[in-house]
Amino acid sequence: MKALVVVDYQADFVNGALGFAGAELLEPIISDKIAKCRSDDGQVIFTLDTHGENYLETAEGKKLPVMHCVDGTAGHMLYGRIAECVEESDIVIKKSSFGSLELADLLKKCGFDEVELCGLVTDICVASNAIIAKAALPESRIVVDSKACASFDKKAHESALAVMRSIQIDVLD
Repeated sequence: MKALVVVDYQADFVNGALGFAGAELLEPIISDKIAKCRSDDGQVIFTLDTHGENYLETAEGKKLPVMHCVDGTAGHMLYGRIAECVEESDIVIKKSSFGSLELADLLKKCGFDEVELCGLVTDICVASNAIIAKAALPESRIVVDSKACASFDKKAHESALAVMRSIQIDVLD
């Protein structure tokens, strides 16, 4: 069975506090991937970067002092049509850091044959969760589509894809 993990495709990363030009272009690509996963009887999983009002006091907030993805705000919500794609059978994981150990536990428990990741930001949360997926399921195929993720820093995007390739994550070009 296949899982599609849509990583942090949230308003604050598209057109909000940490948004960047081009992030909105992923919306139809991710929407198509969700539809395809469902038509193949796969499991759709969404991760949500989730912070509280005390974000600036956290370790991450001290290094990235930009309030974003505060639970309950518009910036925390999935962006655009992707928010409309969520179904009752989907799994939504709120995570307080870049990578999610809850995701790792879920992947191990379900034993997916393939896990594909897409979303934002390639060199931060996508890479972190792809590496976690590879550690959780070392014999399964872990995939990242380079056209279904993006970064505000194109060089960091390419570097992250290179790192993922080097640890046997299949990067689609």
